[in-house]
Amino acid sequence: MDPNSDDESGNTKSSKQSNVLPLWGNERTMNLNPLILTNIQSSHYFKVNLYELKTYHEVVDEVYYKVAHLEPWEKGSRRTSGQTGMCGGVRGVGAGGIVSTAYCLLYKLFTLKLTRKQLNGLITHCDSPYIRGLGFMYIRYTIPPPQLLEWYEPYLEDEEELDVKAGGGQVMTIGSMLRQWLVKLEWFSTLFPRIPVHVQQKIQKHLESHFPPTAVTVANERAREDRIEQRSRERQGPVREDLRRDFLRDDDRDRDARTQRRGGGGREERSGADRGGDRYRRDRDRDHRKYKERSPVGERRNSRERSPYRSQHHRSQERDRRRERYH
Repeated sequence: MDPNSDDESGNTKSSKQSNVLPLWGNERTMNLNPLILTNIQSSHYFKVNLYELKTYHEVVDEVYYKVAHLEPWEKGSRRTSGQTGMCGGVRGVGAGGIVSTAYCLLYKLFTLKLTRKQLNGLITHCDSPYIRGLGFMYIRYTIPPPQLLEWYEPYLEDEEELDVKAGGGQVMTIGSMLRQWLVKLEWFSTLFPRIPVHVQQKIQKHLESHFPPTAVTVANERAREDRIEQRSRERQGPVREDLRRDFLRDDDRDRDARTQRRGGGGREERSGADRGGDRYRRDRDRDHRKYKERSPVGERRNSRERSPYRSQHHRSQERDRRRERYH
């Protein structure tokens, strides 16, 4: 047997082995939140539309035409304002919604068991930043944490922009998004898989050395702003109720002050505003009397009083009283 043929077969075998991506965590759920995974598997889009897509290139074309953000839920389909604690908006427990097209396609890519070459094709794709975004998200969910920095490092300064928020309004660069994913678990209303402490420390040291102003500080500041915005949305109803109570309280205070001024002293101590109020009430009563006299009801009443039968009766009564008086 030729030893060169053995070497060639061994090299071929090693190259094929290197093309297989390692999977970290749960190989069935892709480490997705259970609520998100349940909504994906039960959605009509995933069961019917994506079931017809059988190849990697067909799924990539679907991403190009259908994905417009990277949130797990579609805009306005999920309500978490009344939830607190473990059932809050971050955990994604207890309140479902319409799962986004991006996450349905992300899970579809997972079912295809991407190779290393295919994943590299996603993150270097030149047609759409959302194809690249789903590729980087696939890495964040499935690749072992010690290899995350190896995959992300060449793109930490990537300046290509994409709008990650459902409905628009949150434009980020690829580089800033990847740096945020390396130091922050929260992503809108879900969580990325946790990174072991020793791996997280290495990642933070690397970011602090290469991106001092934007490594941890900016990510923490953004997380704080997101929490403040979420709390303000949750408290929007009670704040409005408090404002309404404040207005009512101020009205009551003004009414009490007017009552005290009206009853606190004699007529000589009354202010000009009170005297003006009296004139206003007199004019109002006078106008009201005039209106009643001109009203159809008053005319009907006067017409009844002036009816010939009623007048004749009154005249007869008056005639009888006069006769009794003189006789």
